[in-house]
Parts: sequence; structure tokens; C-alpha cells
Amino acid sequence: MIKNFFKVAVRNLWKHKGYSFLNIFGLAMGMTCSLLILLWIRDEQSVDGFHTKGDRIYRVYERQYYDGKIEAGYYTPGVLAAEMKKVLPEVELASGFTWEDNGTFQVGDKIMKEKGSAAGTDFFQIFSYPLLQGNPATALPSLSNIAISRKMAVDLFGSPREAMGKTIRYQNRKNFMVSSVFEDLPENTSDKFDYLLHWDTFLEENSWAKEWGNNGPSTYLLLRKDASPALVTKKITKFLDNYNKEQSKSFRIELGMQRAADIYLHASFKNGEIAGGRIEYVRLFSIVAIFILLIACINFMNLTTARSVNRAKEIGIRKVVGAVRPALVRQFISEAVLLAFFSMILAMAMVILLLPAFNQLTGKHIVFPYGSSSFWWWMAALTLITGVFAGSYPALFLSSFKPIRVLKGSEGLRSFRTRKERGTKLRRSSLKFSAGAAWFRKGLVVFQFALSIVLIIGTIVVARQVNYIRTINLGFDRENLVYIPLEGDLTGKYKTFKEEALRLPGISDVSRMSDAPTSLGSNTGGVDWDGKDPNVTPMFTQVSVGYDMAKTLHLRFVAGRDFSRDFPTDSVGYILNEAALKKIGYKDPIGQRLTFWQKKGKIVGVIRDFHYASLHDPILPLIIRLREDEGWGNALVRTRAGQTREALAGLERLCKQLNPRFPFTYQFSDEEYQKLYKSEAIVDRLSNCFACLAIFISCLGLLGLAMFTAEQRTKEFGIRKVLGARVSTLFGLLSREFLLLVLIAFLVASPLAWWAMHQWLRNFAYHINVEWWVFLLAGMMALFIALLTVSFQALKVAVANPVKSLRAE
Repeated sequence: MIKNFFKVAVRNLWKHKGYSFLNIFGLAMGMTCSLLILLWIRDEQSVDGFHTKGDRIYRVYERQYYDGKIEAGYYTPGVLAAEMKKVLPEVELASGFTWEDNGTFQVGDKIMKEKGSAAGTDFFQIFSYPLLQGNPATALPSLSNIAISRKMAVDLFGSPREAMGKTIRYQNRKNFMVSSVFEDLPENTSDKFDYLLHWDTFLEENSWAKEWGNNGPSTYLLLRKDASPALVTKKITKFLDNYNKEQSKSFRIELGMQRAADIYLHASFKNGEIAGGRIEYVRLFSIVAIFILLIACINFMNLTTARSVNRAKEIGIRKVVGAVRPALVRQFISEAVLLAFFSMILAMAMVILLLPAFNQLTGKHIVFPYGSSSFWWWMAALTLITGVFAGSYPALFLSSFKPIRVLKGSEGLRSFRTRKERGTKLRRSSLKFSAGAAWFRKGLVVFQFALSIVLIIGTIVVARQVNYIRTINLGFDRENLVYIPLEGDLTGKYKTFKEEALRLPGISDVSRMSDAPTSLGSNTGGVDWDGKDPNVTPMFTQVSVGYDMAKTLHLRFVAGRDFSRDFPTDSVGYILNEAALKKIGYKDPIGQRLTFWQKKGKIVGVIRDFHYASLHDPILPLIIRLREDEGWGNALVRTRAGQTREALAGLERLCKQLNPRFPFTYQFSDEEYQKLYKSEAIVDRLSNCFACLAIFISCLGLLGLAMFTAEQRTKEFGIRKVLGARVSTLFGLLSREFLLLVLIAFLVASPLAWWAMHQWLRNFAYHINVEWWVFLLAGMMALFIALLTVSFQALKVAVANPVKSLRAE
């Protein structure tokens, strides 16, 4: 029986090549999109999931209560890991871990810059990073040791074995001995580093991290096998109460913990609780994949039911000779599964061809999983589910035909009236659908185009938001602004660097800042002023700068002035942004008292609010303090328009002269700003591709239906032309039905798209409004594409010679 099903299916596919191609290609396009998204989701879910002890590894986070708000993040005191391991019996191992840093290393004449961090001695016992040389328990035995990657070992020493026990010069101020070499990190890890320093080295260079009142580093815990995560979470909630004496009624801290493998996808907080993250994009694209596969399945349903006339007699004869309905259902579903199988083969071929471009589009390194048995099981399941789903309605519909009526042709009677002879009834020889079947088919078309229009509206909104992010006035000029890290000898020669840089061609202004102006993140509650409520502890972002800061960034003052050498008291002067002034409440702020970290000073200026963090977050109160001779951080260099290349060449020569043991590195401000919205840019590009693909697949189905409708109405149109109908009238008759369906789809899609985009835009503190013209544009695009799709077939039928179509009569 299966062999017979296969033969009949192949014969039908071959007999109707055009429809078979539309079905297979349309379904293959939907499967291709779904497969690419499935591979992307698979890659996202694999991040940090390779650690053998992953189910017991947790990361601690702080929940801070202040100023009527609850803020949370993965920043903790630098001494927390050691204390938790000592105090909590449920903790087997613990390690601190710092943020990514750029270090300069020298071995002989080789000088190179690498990204790395600092970690505790338990780090390699907690995480499953393979060691090529060394032992996990002694990978970082003391503060004079360093662990490096295979890449770094090869670049500096030739091989991992040769690197062991050798000395590396770090930042031209310390020597470290290589105590272990780890394998280069896989792509599916969220932490990226090529070296790890001992934790005590970090504490030695950052004494503030030893204080319980300060936070910044991360803390990882490995729980014992018999430990209860819920019980440990409860025990650590008030853990800091016995250590952090700065807590009060107006400011307190609680601790929580989260499984480390979950953080990559669930790293966002709302009101102190974990509330999403990249998982939102995983869910979004999962829905998109389902949408596009549904559109492709609807194509199959529509085309198969529309072609039922071609198989009506076959079904009638089969029933006459004894075929029962369940057998016919199995046959048609088998044909659908076979077609889905062919589509899946074509889809996998397209995925393999498109994967390099898809990786470039998403910034991933996805490899087609040829050797994964689970992947092939998923493919088999997807093929079967798609085939059964796409073939279910056509199978039930086709198997319901009555053999007597089909063979007698009575089920194909239909009448119509012309404008000139409304009393004359003409008989069509073709089989027609029942009213219910016709409405169901139209409903599928509406559903199909509704999904496509939702994607079009979403694409327009996402593109506008991304463009808004790119073009918004941040409050400072990020064009022609260059960051140069102050490191090595530059930390003590900043004054000389600034004087010499201002003499170089193409450079207009130079200043310094402790952090890049698009990523200020140091917060403090240690601020006091006249009239401050002692029961409230608001948080302020703080940054230290040099002279000419406002001039270099092109900031605008609403009151007061910038720091100046003409005013020696500016060393304890402060500049506020508008948000800080609003929080403090001074009506006439210039000259008013402000105490920052126990240092009394006065407000010398107020600048307009500028965006110094992501647009996802509102602008928070900012305090700027003067530290011209601090030396560390970044030099901010403003170049003249059109002279950036010349300015960079001069800066490179100057840095090599003043800081010969460090390679010249720099970042452009606008590029660093764009990195903040890498995810949104990927969503923008992917939504463009998927929306176009959805419309294309929908149009394939529309084209197939138009071809079938035109074929079925050929004689009708011939008679209408003989009776005097114009070409435009016939064109309108054929296209009007489809355009009406698209219009209904637009009315269904618009509120759904508005709700979805409104929810997405809520993730941004600053965003566009969803304007009415977006919906109008999407609807007009859908109507135009639909009209373009059916117009060729409509014109072909409208201008056909009626003699040919009526010859059979």
C-alpha cells in the first residue's frame, strides 16, 4: 500500500509540475527560514551550557533599595567570594571575576595587547575550561602567576608547552610567571578572555574592592551536590548586613543568585527581579519562524484544495471500487509528507548555502550540525509535523467528495449572469467548492497575509527605532571624537600629551575622562547638600574629567561654566546635569554647597542632560568632578572634519614617542556607541529578511491561486468577452477578490502589530511613536505586491482569444 501511495504521489507531482514547484519551493522557503532560526536559537541556548558542573554554578547579584526604587545587577564586593566560601557550608568553591580589560604584554621584542580578567584560585575548578598545561587546582597559585590562552602562548612563546614557567611583562610594570595554559575559549561562551590574573593582583591594584561598601566584580559559587539552591538563596539574602555598615533605612542591599548558564539569556532585571533579556529575542524569532512556516503550510493547503477538480474523478473512481475515506486520508497525507520531505531536502541545501551569509548577518559562528543525532531527529519531526499539518485539511476535504455526484458532474454546476443578460444561465463544466470550503480557503489567505503584514509593520517600526538610535542627538557630539586609553607612561605624561596633541594638524580639542562618555557606570550614594532629606539616599552617576571637557564633547551649559585653570577652587568644584539638579532641588545652583565623598565643594556649572548610557535606560543624575592630573582613563580627542586620518597618524607618532612600550590603540566614539545596540541592529537586519521572505512565500501561494482561478474561469471570461466585456472589467473581476482578502488581512493585522510593537518599544526609555502612516504604508505595500502578483495572470486571461477558450463548447 505504501508503495502504491508513493507511485500515485510521484505521478501527481510530475503531472502538475507548475503547482508542484510552487508547493515544494514555497514550503522549502518556509522551512529554510525556520531552520536558520532554529540553528540560531540552538546556538543561543548553548551559550555557557558546556560546563560539566553547570547545574551547580551560580552567580550572585545585588538588589539595592534606595530612593523608593529597587535596582539589581551582578556587581558585588570584591571580598564576597572568599567570605561566602568560608562562612556558608553549602558553598564548595567560590571565585571572584572582573570585567574585561585590555592588557599589554611583552616578551623580548614582542609586544601585544590582549583582553582578559582576574579570577580566584577556584575558577578553573568551577568552570570546565580545558587546561593544556597546568592543573585546575593550581592554575593560579599566587599573585605572581598568570594563566594564558593557547593563542597567546603560541604568539608569545611558540607553543603552550614552551610557555609554562616563562615570564611575561604586564603593563610595563609587573612580571608574571605562566602557571597554566588553557584552550582557546569556544564561541558559545559569554565571558571572553585570553588571560587571567590572580584575584589578589586585582585587589592589590584596586584597594576600593576590598571594602564591603563598594561593589563591581562578579562572584561565582559552586554549590555542593547536596545543597538546596532555594535554601542558599534564602541564607544569603541578608548576608551583607553583618559586613556593610553603610546600609541604613534609606539604603539597603539584599543578595540573590542565579544559575550561571541562564544568565546569557536572562540578564535583565525589573524591580529587582530577573525579568528577561536576550530570551525575548529568542521568543520573538521563534514566533517569526512559526509564522513563516504557517504561511508556507497555508500555501500548500490552498493550492492542494484549489486543484481538487483535477483529482475529483480519481477520488470518485477510488470510492466506487471500494476505497474508504480513512484510506484516502492516509494517501493524501502521505503525499503531503512526501512533498514536505522533498521540501526539507531543498531547504537543508539552501541553509548550507546561506549559512555563511547568515553568520555574517548575525555575528555568529554557526556550523551546520551534520554529526548531531538530535538535530536530525528534530528535522525528521519537523518534516513529519509540517507534512501532516499542511496535508490534513486537503486530505479531509478531498476525501469527502461524493462519488456519484463527482462522476455525474452535478457537483460542478454553477451559474452566473452577465450585465446584459441577467436571466440567462450558463453551465460551467468545472467542479466548484462548497461555500464552506471557499470561505475556509479565503480565510487561509487572510490569515497568511495578516501574518505577512504584521511582519511588514514590525520591520518598519524596528527600522525606524534603529534609525532613531543612530541619529538621535545624544547631547554631545560623537562624530570626529576619538578615545585613546591612558596607560603606561601616558598616565604620567598626560599634560605633555595634551600640549603636543593640540599642536598636531587636524586636532581641535583634547580632554580626559575616567570612562568613555557612552558608558558611564560608576554610581554612588555618597553625596550631600543643603536641605537633603536624611532618610533618602539617591544614587548619582559620577565621572572624573580634565579641563576642556565640555568644549571637547560639545556639551551645552544651562548655568555656570566649565572647569577652568583660572579658578583654583575648581579642584573641589562640581558640574551637574539637569537630572542631578532636579534631584538635589536647588533653584539657583551656582555656588551652592555640595559634598561628594566627604569632600566639600561648590557647584560651578549645570549642563544639559546627555545620554551617557543606553537608550534603554533613562538619563540618571550625573556629577562631574575635576581630576586633571589623575592620569588614567581615556584621552578624548576632537578631530576636525575631514582630517581624522591625518590626526590619527600624528597621534600614533606622538604615542610611540611618549609611550614606546605600548601599541597605539584608539576607538571612535560613534563606533563604540553603535556597539551598545548590536542586538537591535541584528533584529533590524533579520526582520527585513524575514518580512521579505514572508511576503515572497505569500505571493507564491497567491500566484498559484490566481493561476488556478484564471484556469477555471477561462470559458466564463471567453463568454463575457463575446458579450462585450472590456479587458479592464475582466481584469478587475479576477483581481478584486484577492485584493479584498488582502484588505481584510490588513484590518486584522494592524491592531496585532500595534500591540506587539508597543510592547517591544517599552524596552526603550527613549523611542519613536508608532505613527498611523506606518500601517497605511504596510497596507499599501501588501496591496501593491498582491496586485503585482495576480496582475500578470489576470491580464493573460483578460486578453486571451475567446475563440480558443470556447472551442470545446
